[in-house]
Amino acid sequence: MDTLVALGTSTAYIYSLFPTIFPDWFTAQNLRPDVYYEAAAVIITLILLGRLLENRAKSQTGEAIRKLIGLQAKTARLIRKNQEVDVPIEEVEIGDVILVRPGEKIPVDGEVIEGTSTIDESMVTGESVPVKKQPGDEVIGATINKTGSFKFQATRVGKDTVLAQIVQLVQQAQGSKAPIQRLADQVTGWFVPAVIAIALLAFIIWFNVMGNLTLALITTVGVLIIACPCALGLATPTSVMVGTGKGAENGILIKGAESLELAHKIQTIVLDKTGTITQGKPTVTDFVTVKGTANRNEIKLLQLAASVERNSEHPLAEAVVRYAQSQQVELVEVRDFEAIAGSGVQALVSKQRVYIGTQGWMEELSINTEALPKDKERLEYLGKTVIWIAVDGEIEGLMGISDALKPNSAQAVKALQRMGLEVVMLTGDNRRTGEAIAREVGINRVLAEVRPDQKAATVERLQSEGKIVAMVGDGINDAPALAQADVGIAIGTGTDVAIAASDITLISGDLLGIVTAIQLSRATMNNIRQNLFFAFIYNVAGIPIAAGILFPIFGWLLNPIIAGAAMAFSSVSVVTNALRLRNFQPKAVIGG
Repeated sequence: MDTLVALGTSTAYIYSLFPTIFPDWFTAQNLRPDVYYEAAAVIITLILLGRLLENRAKSQTGEAIRKLIGLQAKTARLIRKNQEVDVPIEEVEIGDVILVRPGEKIPVDGEVIEGTSTIDESMVTGESVPVKKQPGDEVIGATINKTGSFKFQATRVGKDTVLAQIVQLVQQAQGSKAPIQRLADQVTGWFVPAVIAIALLAFIIWFNVMGNLTLALITTVGVLIIACPCALGLATPTSVMVGTGKGAENGILIKGAESLELAHKIQTIVLDKTGTITQGKPTVTDFVTVKGTANRNEIKLLQLAASVERNSEHPLAEAVVRYAQSQQVELVEVRDFEAIAGSGVQALVSKQRVYIGTQGWMEELSINTEALPKDKERLEYLGKTVIWIAVDGEIEGLMGISDALKPNSAQAVKALQRMGLEVVMLTGDNRRTGEAIAREVGINRVLAEVRPDQKAATVERLQSEGKIVAMVGDGINDAPALAQADVGIAIGTGTDVAIAASDITLISGDLLGIVTAIQLSRATMNNIRQNLFFAFIYNVAGIPIAAGILFPIFGWLLNPIIAGAAMAFSSVSVVTNALRLRNFQPKAVIGG
């Protein structure tokens, strides 16, 4: 970009040396010994002034990063040998016990071990409502303790804290290039040689036609100066920097400029059910046993089921174990435990082979599932997940498990649909259960009975329909689908694997964050287009005028000093326009 400015000012300066040293030669040729030192000096001054204003404006685009870094506490109050000791945040180690009083910032990430309180996590998650914390709950560094005192044990410090990772992701995103920026780079690649050619052509034409060296020089220098594509180079990165920073302020982590750009093109949103649409905390609501079987004793059967499920990490398994514990059932050791992804689990308990899983899996094992048909239909109609329990090849009972919807799921789905997007629900549950949940949130298309290993293929099938697809999920089994999707959106309250595989992370887990992310993407792309218009309009209008196209008609000629001022102003206008994005606020989607 500096090539054109360097050529223009150098040409003006070097030309001026000759009439300064050899004025008689110019006089002998009937030429005025004009010099253009002031033009070269003023042009450089204006460009430096423009760069100064530009850098000041660009520094404001990093405001989000500075805000995030400024959130971190400077000290922590450790409990060591029953004594309270204030230490710098850098000296906190994993395992340290830290005391936090009302109104103080939480210094690092950790787990509450004593006391209860409410925490304002808005600066990290974007959620304005304080969250209640009690022993066993996680706390995030840089959030603010509101009401009570509590002690917590540090689990992540330094660069591993949530805040540090957010800062790192935002910095990476701000340094990345959007596809539209690559287009601008390609344009700039041929633009500079084209401008040099136009400048030389203007010199040759005016010198040969008019025989006026001064006119030829002014047009050449003017073309070189006004065509400098600085604004073109600034158009995209400044908007991306502000956009990604604004996303972080709203609890949305955007990993790269490409994801930010692609989000506005999304046509289909695929929502995983458990942990995405629902809260991911399933609860056993119904437990039915088959009469006349060897294990018809409910407590005994519950003991067998919970003992097996204790070895699984699946949310449904945790629900079974919690239910057994609430019934004061004592769990026993199991052998030969095996989990079959998307189907169920099995193990030996006191010489009995116990199977717990889906109806389809039971049928694959040739286990008759005709027992309890009315209970099964009733539970599925109510939108509950049904898991079957078999012992030694015989169905002994089933459980109905319910997972409450997230408060804003229905609102988010309606908002996405009003934005013209197709919303699809993806679930491993049977179709009847999936459709019951879909009805509650207003989703029309349900892809049910999809095993974890089939999720990526399902997303690929939607892409084959010619759609730009976004996948939203939270679990380990969602990671391949998140990676397959054009835009992967992870729920920040989910697993680290899902977050790593995604392009966008919703820290709070609220689905309305998807709406905000798409609105932000659209606002950023509109801003980039405006910037590119500003950048191109100066060149499209300025180059012909600088080349002297109006001189034969009106006698107008663009002074190189004015050309330099216009070029500097174009850069400042682009950056100033990008800074308007700092006023972005999510909008409520209203419509039919």
